[in-house]
This record gives sequence, C-alpha cells and structure tokens, in this order.
Amino acid sequence: MPSEPAEPVNVVTYQPIATRNAVSPAKETVWPPQSSRKSLLRNADRARLREAVSIGLEAILSAVPDRTLQAVLFDVDFTLVRPGPDLGPEGYVRLGERHGLRLDVSRHDEARLAAFAELKRHPELEHDDEVWIAFTERIIRGMGGDETGAYECAAEMVAAWEQHDNFELYDDALPVLGELRGRGLKLGLVSNTSRDLEAFVVHHRLQVDVAIGSRSFGKTKPDPAIFRAALDRLGVGPGSAAMVGDSVEDDIEGALALGMRAILLDREGRYPGLEPRIAGLGELTAALRL
Repeated sequence: MPSEPAEPVNVVTYQPIATRNAVSPAKETVWPPQSSRKSLLRNADRARLREAVSIGLEAILSAVPDRTLQAVLFDVDFTLVRPGPDLGPEGYVRLGERHGLRLDVSRHDEARLAAFAELKRHPELEHDDEVWIAFTERIIRGMGGDETGAYECAAEMVAAWEQHDNFELYDDALPVLGELRGRGLKLGLVSNTSRDLEAFVVHHRLQVDVAIGSRSFGKTKPDPAIFRAALDRLGVGPGSAAMVGDSVEDDIEGALALGMRAILLDREGRYPGLEPRIAGLGELTAALRL
C-alpha cells in the first residue's frame, strides 16, 4: 500500500480557488485548505525564529564583557597553591616515624576521604584548631597509626600546614592574578587556614589587595561574614564581586549565599555536572566574561 503523502509544509505552491478544497473519490481531502497550510507555515516559522533569537541572544550575552565586576576573591589551598611533599602521603610516613608510628602510605587517600566524611565543623562555623587536629588524627589512624602518639603526630602535621614554604604555587596562579589586576580588578584571598595569610602573601609574592584567614578572623567559610569582611575592605558590594575556589560547600555556596557570583575550580574533574566550572585558572577570564 502506498504511503500517505507528507503535507508540504515548507513549500507552498499556488492552486486555483476551485481546487483548493477538492476531495478525492474516496471523500478524502487531496490538499489541506490554504488557511491550514498558512497556519502550519506560520507556526514553523515562529518556532524557528524563536530558536534563532534564543541562540543569538545567548551568543551575544556570552560575548558581552561584564562591566559590573569590580573584585575577585580567591580561595588559597588547592586553588592558588598546592601542599608540598612534606604535607602529602610520604610526609605523613616520615612524620609518623618520628613519633614511633608505622604508617602505610598506600592507605593515605582512603584515610583522608574517610576523615572528610567524619569531619565535624564548629556549630557556629568558628575557627577551631582542634577540629583540624582531630581531622588529621583520623588520617593517621586510618593509615595504621593507632598508637598513643597519633594525636601528637597530628598536632605537628597541622603546625606544618602553617609553614609558608610547605606550599607550591600552581603554574596558572600568578598569571591569572596579573591579568585580572591589569584589567583594573581588586583582588582578595579568603581561606580556612591557621596560617598568617598576610605573611603568606608576602612569601609567595601574591599581588592581592586583601587576605583574610579564618584563624585571625574567627569565622570559617561558608559563613558569609568572612566574605563580607573581605569585600568591605575592598569597598565592593557582593553584587560586583566573584568568588573562585575548589570547595562547593565553602567557596561556592558560601559566596552565593551572600549574593556574589561564584565559579568552581575543578582541577581534578570531580564535578562534571556543576556550572559555572573551570578546569584551570587559565579559563577564568573567559568565565568571568572579561
């Protein structure tokens, strides 16, 4: 059986008035009424037009520089700097030996993930060094250090995280700070850390306008107060600022709660479903539409 002819939606040919509504011997309409064809054409054209306009506007908006942005705040650890070898798995093993602990380097990553799962913050998001000592002690015990020296070992490891020379800059850190400063933006650091962040900035020659660590400030991210303090020192409102960091909870959710823009730095590709997201700081200026 021959298939039914498709209705000619895209091409309209002229028909004499007498045959526009002609019917076949089988009482079937040979050609849709002219008004129906015009309606189909109009609807299709409108749909294509709406799609074209939508795509066009999206492309235009993505290409328009954001003139409202005045400041960018950065997280520090795993955003601008990474911990050096003394703070990594081998560093735990060497430190454990000094405390009479035999730690298994192969268990570090699993132990660290388990410690994060059990991490309990201060209920008021106040900075508390004991929280991080307990966190580190869980890592040590997870690596096999169940002896009584685990706490002392953890306290020494936490103290090592306060040493500026135990950190290395990512290759894309200084270039992005220089580019943003060259565009006239104010720059700041906001970090959950026990380090003296202002001295840390000097040590690593970071060109920023303000640096606030949670120990000196008293509150930790994601408390909006620590973001607000940095913006107040910069003289910029939340609506004119963006936050960049690797933690969804601390950096992204904390900044958004204050009304800032936020961009997730996902160097390891752990959050493929979250946007806006960048794989490296070299992508930041495009993400900020600068």
